Amino acid sequence: MQPKGEALARGAAPGKILVPHSRSTRLRRMIDNPAHVPSKAMLWTGRVISAIPVIFMTIGGLFFLFFAPDKVVEGMVKYGYPAGAAKPILITEILCGLIYAIPQTATLGAVLMTAYLGGAVATHVHAGEPFFFPIIFGVLAWLGLLLRDARIRSLLPLRRI
Repeated sequence: MQPKGEALARGAAPGKILVPHSRSTRLRRMIDNPAHVPSKAMLWTGRVISAIPVIFMTIGGLFFLFFAPDKVVEGMVKYGYPAGAAKPILITEILCGLIYAIPQTATLGAVLMTAYLGGAVATHVHAGEPFFFPIIFGVLAWLGLLLRDARIRSLLPLRRI
């Protein structure tokens, strides 16, 4: 028996019935809906906000890796990490920033960046130092992604006041 009416109009193949309320269908409708496409201002604000953690983590990491590796080793030893851990941790920082900077992998990059920054928060708390700086970078990473990606907005729906 063939589906009737609406299922055929939506492009269902004969003999197949579309499930009208599946999650993928709702997400596809939401993304295709012009009301859910970010405005130019929202998109550019998200890009600028996203650039802040990328610049600090990637360019800052590259600078310290090539021009001031002794300072990085000194800082790691100060916090109780072995001197040999400095380079791998710095490379991880750079990779997290690069993965976040690529639009197709930005969500994975935000998750990795959050994990990395969580370790930075733990290190500063353990040392008894102010720890707000890594938290701010984590919030900026997710805020930038929230402003420029409709899929993230669908996962984290913010209500209007």
